[in-house]
Amino acid sequence: MTSYRRSRIEGGTYFFTQVTHQRQPWLCTDVARPLLRAAFLKVREKYPFDIDAIVLLPDHIHCIWTLPPNDSDYATRWRLIKSDVAKQGTSVLNLQANRSESRQKRRESNLWQRRFWEHWIRDDDDFARHCDYIHYNPVKHGFCQRAMDWKYSSFHRYVAQGIYSVDWGIEEELMPLFDEDFGDALR
Repeated sequence: MTSYRRSRIEGGTYFFTQVTHQRQPWLCTDVARPLLRAAFLKVREKYPFDIDAIVLLPDHIHCIWTLPPNDSDYATRWRLIKSDVAKQGTSVLNLQANRSESRQKRRESNLWQRRFWEHWIRDDDDFARHCDYIHYNPVKHGFCQRAMDWKYSSFHRYVAQGIYSVDWGIEEELMPLFDEDFGDALR
């Protein structure tokens, strides 16, 4: 079995990408959003963390979390969030994706990809680049013309805090530049 090496920095800030199983576009549905929100709230009660930035797209989610001091266990948080959504949502979402023999053996649902992408945020510039990536992602994928038009994003909170202007990412000189596969390791 492959050994995955992950950064484990206590009190660290991390960028994550979590993708749905077989890229099924269920995350932005009226059923899924409340389930996901409830799972985040439930997990944060027992295992606190700050959600610094987030965007929900039909088949994946990007977010930045900051963990408490002396805590580096983001994997447990993701496992609990994913399992809670699966427990509450598998029957109501009624997705038709196949479950492999391996998934059946492990009793995994057909909602999430098994793994997630993680990146430890190293400094303020790295944080700003990843926030830009998160907030520009709906535009990048063609879901809207400007970040302000996407409802499922922390972009609106950033505008209210004066971090971004309402027209951020519209004009060519304001558009963020990213490497080809920046943030999308789980295609």
